[in-house]
Amino acid sequence: MKLVSCISNTNIVVSRNKQSFRNDIKRWFVILLFGLITIVSSCTDPGRIMDENRSVANHNWSYGNKIKFDVQIDDPAIAYNLYFNLRVTADYRYSNMFVLLYEGGPGIKKAAPTRFELKLASPTGEWLGKGSGSMYSYQIPFKTNYRFPTKGRYHFEIEQNMRDNPLRAVNDVGLRVAKAQ
Repeated sequence: MKLVSCISNTNIVVSRNKQSFRNDIKRWFVILLFGLITIVSSCTDPGRIMDENRSVANHNWSYGNKIKFDVQIDDPAIAYNLYFNLRVTADYRYSNMFVLLYEGGPGIKKAAPTRFELKLASPTGEWLGKGSGSMYSYQIPFKTNYRFPTKGRYHFEIEQNMRDNPLRAVNDVGLRVAKAQ
């Protein structure tokens, strides 16, 4: 009789330990989930106003294919940094790229496009962008501490300005507008 009583008491203790263990696992899971959500939500870029990319059809960027972006500026009193986003493959034949930038919006008079040279490789041929496999990504500033003339929607168009038409091995073209730090 004592042996049966001892075994049943042991089962109760083991059962309580299993339940306690499950509760501990649940608590740690909730804490881990909360921590993960906190980390992910803090990874957003508070200064970013816009950061968009457009794919180039068949990786061939033709002259007539202007890549278009609109950005809403609500506070013209603060300074912004503007960047070209670009992704090319290792098959891109040049160490640079020339682009034309057309700008429009409230307070901006229609003018001729501005030509920019984007350096993509060093004189030794080493890619300057961030590489992943055979893809290279660039974020190249073209206006820093820039103040938009007034509040409103601004329009940007980016056009390739190289000799090749179409310009091959160009995957994506984009624009980033962020508050200056």
